[in-house]
Formats: sequence, C-alpha cells, structure tokens
Amino acid sequence: MPPKFDPNDILTIYVRVTGGEVGAVSSLAPKVGPLGLSPKKIGDDLAKATKDWKGLKVTAKLEVQNRQAKVSVVPSAAALVIKALKEPYRDRKKVKHVQHSGNISMEAVLEVARIMRPRSIARELKGTVLEVLGSCVSVGCTVEGDDPRELQEAIHNGQLEIPAA
Repeated sequence: MPPKFDPNDILTIYVRVTGGEVGAVSSLAPKVGPLGLSPKKIGDDLAKATKDWKGLKVTAKLEVQNRQAKVSVVPSAAALVIKALKEPYRDRKKVKHVQHSGNISMEAVLEVARIMRPRSIARELKGTVLEVLGSCVSVGCTVEGDDPRELQEAIHNGQLEIPAA
C-alpha cells in the first residue's frame, strides 16, 4: 500500500492556464485528483485568481496543504510585457496569431525586470533588463520607438545606464 499523505506536507503544482477562463477540467484531473481535490473547484479558483490576466497565458502555482489549495500567479516576462502594452482583450478562439506591435517605455521594462528579478539567472538588474528586452523582441514590440536589439547593444556598449537596483 502507498504511504498515507502527511497533512502538514505542502505540495506545489505549476499549471499553465489562460487567464480569466475555466480551463479543461480533464487536464487538471490527473494533477489534483490523487491529492483528493476537486478539479472543477480548482478550475474555478484558477479562473478567479487569473482574472487580471484575461486572455493571456500565465503560469499558476497551486500550493496544496491538507486538501486545501492556495492559488497564486507566476507571470512570465512575455506575459508582463504584453500586459504593459495595455492591449484590449481579444477572444482567443476567434482571433488567431496576434501580432503585438505596440510600444512600451523604458520605465515599464525596468518595472518588469524588477518583478522578474527573483527568478532571473542574471547577477545584476542589468542582466535582467537584457532578458526582458529579449522577451520584447520575441513579443514583437518596440521600446520607446526603438528596436529592443539596439537598446541591448547600447547597454552592452555602456551608452545606456541601468540603475543598480
């Protein structure tokens, strides 16, 4: 027989969901079913926790202790950049292959870098800013009207200063 669950043990499950929508319960069932949780209730909790990220794909963190789940959002750099663009909500079932051709400020890039800092591999904030600028390239937006690659080169050359913290 398998060992009994320890009620004080905290299990962490990461799930990729579309913000503000109740995902397929069938995809949650294998993850939360063996822990004695209702997939439908977890799906509703995920939709409620991610309503600020409506239409965007974000990673949610489920912390399960004693058959109680606590949901928190762990946004990626791309999700934070798209949110900084302040684009209107689009129905993902009707509108496909969205191009995010907006423009964000350098202050918004620094804000995203400060949020991403604890999960970044970089030693300094400068490296995290470079990572976020790479995400801007992937998303397809510009930073203060310039291509993010040019700003990366300016940071490498020392022409653009990034604050230490």
